[in-house]
Amino acid sequence: MPPRKQPSPSSDRNTAPILGVLSACLPSSGRALEIGSGSGQHAAAFARAFPAIEWLPSDPDPQARESIAAWAQETDADNLLPAIDIDVTREDWHAGIEGPLDAVLAINMVHISPWEATLGLMRGAGRLLVPGGILYLYGPYRRDGRQTSESNVRFEQWLKGLSPQYGVRDLADMEREGSANGLLLDEVIDMPANNFSLVLRKQAAIPSEPRA
Repeated sequence: MPPRKQPSPSSDRNTAPILGVLSACLPSSGRALEIGSGSGQHAAAFARAFPAIEWLPSDPDPQARESIAAWAQETDADNLLPAIDIDVTREDWHAGIEGPLDAVLAINMVHISPWEATLGLMRGAGRLLVPGGILYLYGPYRRDGRQTSESNVRFEQWLKGLSPQYGVRDLADMEREGSANGLLLDEVIDMPANNFSLVLRKQAAIPSEPRA
């Protein structure tokens, strides 16, 4: 039986706006890893839009990986690799990724996973990205501890109903954890439906001063 695609209405809505942001911040070629690829619709669209970038999708859910395979089969893009199983709450999740990456992406993941997943994502991205590489995040965020819309208030209530560990995170917390892992919050871009694109850029290592 061929792999089955999962429907993703949110991907239908946000793929074009996300591609607009990525076209301005991704390199012309390189290697990119997507964390929590879900249905795989984004991965297929990214592979088509950026044929000189090698795309590695991932998801810890086997049904999601089956859907990613279905999208890849339909897309038939040579630069879209088979999805792998990654759980960013594991300390060593990045150990199996070969070589440095030019981009790491996580779309609609941070708010619907435990905070430990975001911490693990930041740690791994900080280790895997080349200097100047980007960590791209998409989803709803708070500003200065406040929700940016009434719809996000209701959305967070729904998230908390799924799990008390889920929630709309604050931009200040994202900036702090990024900085702790060598990732500078370079851009915060308003997106449709009260979402944001966050572009964190890996900083070059600063050589230590020689001792006297």
